[in-house]
Amino acid sequence: MNEQDNVGIVDIETLRKLDLIPPLNRMRRGSVAVVECVEEIPCDVCVAACPVHAITKEDINSIPRVDFDKCTGCGSCLLACPGLAIFLVDLSTNNGKGRVTIPYELLPIPIKGERVTLLDRRGEPIGEGKVVKVIKSADKTYAVTIEIEEDKIMEVRFFRVIKNENSLSL
Repeated sequence: MNEQDNVGIVDIETLRKLDLIPPLNRMRRGSVAVVECVEEIPCDVCVAACPVHAITKEDINSIPRVDFDKCTGCGSCLLACPGLAIFLVDLSTNNGKGRVTIPYELLPIPIKGERVTLLDRRGEPIGEGKVVKVIKSADKTYAVTIEIEEDKIMEVRFFRVIKNENSLSL
């Protein structure tokens, strides 16, 4: 029994077992999608959103699979996912830092340069990072890219703005 069975949190071991984590050498080539959708639910929005057909499903209820070699890391799937279960990871900076892009639907919207407290899958603080990019989709879902320590790339799944007096309030 894994943690997800008890509290709904997808743990790293489940992701490994299901082969949902991109290889390190792929993350070092640039941004790549990590789909942490492990429930067999009737949804295929990510499949339709991918412009290069890197995400597939056996059927409408199966777990999405990413062909990491095809994935361009464009983020279309991340912005389309209604479950906020897709992240982009990138270790291409080769300076001990990585970048994780996280779907964001709260206010205020963080802005580039802001410092954030990094949160793991359980919502526990695990360090600090910096907002390096914020983009908005047509339906007002935001994607926030955070620069983090490389070793936290598969741990950080949300954040809390440390100082947000300049954040956008819509």
